[in-house]
Amino acid sequence: MAHVEDRWYRPKRDDAGNVMLNRRGKPELEPTELFGKGLRYRVRYIDPDGAERSKSFADKKKKQADDFLIEIESDKREGKYIDPRASRKTFRQQAENWFKGQSPDPATREALRSRLERQIYPTFGDMFIGRMNPAAIRDWLGKLEERKLSENYKAALFTIVSAVLDSAREDRLIRDNPCQAKTVRRPEASSPKVVVWKEDKLRSVRGGLDDRFSVIVPLGSGLGLRQGEILGVSPDDIDRNGLILTVARQIKTVGGVMMFALPKGGKTRTVPLSVGVLAELDAHMKKYPPATVNLPWARADGDQVTARLMVTGADARLYTGDLFTKVVWQAAFREAEIEYRKRADGMHALRHFYASTLLSRGVSIKELAEYLGHADPGFTLRTYTHLVSSSHDRARQAVDAVFGRPTSDDGLEAA
Repeated sequence: MAHVEDRWYRPKRDDAGNVMLNRRGKPELEPTELFGKGLRYRVRYIDPDGAERSKSFADKKKKQADDFLIEIESDKREGKYIDPRASRKTFRQQAENWFKGQSPDPATREALRSRLERQIYPTFGDMFIGRMNPAAIRDWLGKLEERKLSENYKAALFTIVSAVLDSAREDRLIRDNPCQAKTVRRPEASSPKVVVWKEDKLRSVRGGLDDRFSVIVPLGSGLGLRQGEILGVSPDDIDRNGLILTVARQIKTVGGVMMFALPKGGKTRTVPLSVGVLAELDAHMKKYPPATVNLPWARADGDQVTARLMVTGADARLYTGDLFTKVVWQAAFREAEIEYRKRADGMHALRHFYASTLLSRGVSIKELAEYLGHADPGFTLRTYTHLVSSSHDRARQAVDAVFGRPTSDDGLEAA
């Protein structure tokens, strides 16, 4: 039975072992062997798992002990019980446990590890979970603001901290996630409006590329492939009869090790292959035959996988994505005498061109999302909504087909 125990006093008993009462009919107390030593009051109770728990309070803190016991019993009834000792777990301990359940993708784990070690642990690593209140979160956000980090990066860091604290709440270490307090402003990630290249710029950049790499333009702007997918594309992915290309792999680098892996999102996809793009690919492979490459799959110690690749340097040289951007892609801008804008002119611009081309020809957002490998068509719509042609004219034409067009001030042309 839950109760508050007075460690300093106990009921006095007579020689027969009966409790002695005072004039008011209450037990007469006498000092125990622990009188004056340590904390006086000890709350003893049974937790929801059936284990006995206790918490001690100092002399003159009887009301606090009583209130604590009332709160514990109330939380047990309402299913809100939190072991008071659980909040002594540090944020780092909880985060390391949370990290075990995250994506197995090595690149994702590497990014998470970097953000934890560099941006989060220095502030919260040794802090007890139970002491992480909204004020601590606000102070941390203020420090991030002082360092002038981008809103997108701050949003990514905040998401990690909030996710770790959500896991602590699910593990019944804390009752509430302080990141979700009303006084905490969550950083909002934003995506700059996509600006699509004009066709003449596309041609100019292609003209500036080394000839053996010029095929990346039809692969990106004609098939919507990402950079890693371009570097990992193989002629064996082409279905000539069905005129489709299966996006089966990408090349990525994790911890300095290059490897094959599934495309972003962890699954393959098929993309319509136009006759014109196929002709471009065939012409390229005639001049620069595909190179056979062996790389581990998905992990540095993964099984070795062989693929014939279209995009390699001389003697089957492979490029990491970062090196390819610096040595090949940016060099094309210098050769074409075009100013390179970091965000607007990355290789992703080829995918934007592809998306714009399809939308201008009436391809639906759902279809475009499938071709681009977006799991959520809503993301595709948010990214390219300003490129979707207005349906106003089509709506007017549809209604006019029924009601006709006005021919004079007092009549309508027959439908």
